[in-house]
Amino acid sequence: MEHYLVYLALVLLMLLNAFWLMLVLVTVPGNWMMVISTYLFAWWRWQDGFFGWALLATITVLALIGELIEFFAGAGGARRAGATWKGAIAAILGAVFGGLSGTFVIPVPLFGTLIGACFGAGLMTWIVERHSGSEKEKSLRSGIGAGTGVLIGTLSKFTIGCIIWIIILIAAIWN
Repeated sequence: MEHYLVYLALVLLMLLNAFWLMLVLVTVPGNWMMVISTYLFAWWRWQDGFFGWALLATITVLALIGELIEFFAGAGGARRAGATWKGAIAAILGAVFGGLSGTFVIPVPLFGTLIGACFGAGLMTWIVERHSGSEKEKSLRSGIGAGTGVLIGTLSKFTIGCIIWIIILIAAIWN
């Protein structure tokens, strides 16, 4: 009987991890939540050998890569569009502030945070670039680059989250 409960718990783990994955789109650290949930399951049923150290290390490294890509994407987008380092730092701060604001201000379920983060990164970069003396067109281009970078970073992190989810699923089925 306990054997069936373990498989039921695996199904619940995959459903929970799918929920965590969707939260990545609202800039919640869903990839880390998947990693933590999988670590807890592995610890609970270590004797069954569902998830070994290699899998746990792999999903941890992937989550870290996703986090770094997302964190620096806005700054990278701003820099590629010609922003100064001040503008790039403003993109990071603007994404954080915009994401928090967008969660409450933009009434679009799941995407208000993402829209806010993109807009916040772009707006902050534009403001900093304008105050630093950049021309209107260059500062606007920098702001658009920052907002686009945040969007690409979040979608990249989501893609990495999908890979993490699939790896965990394959490992669960393989046993």
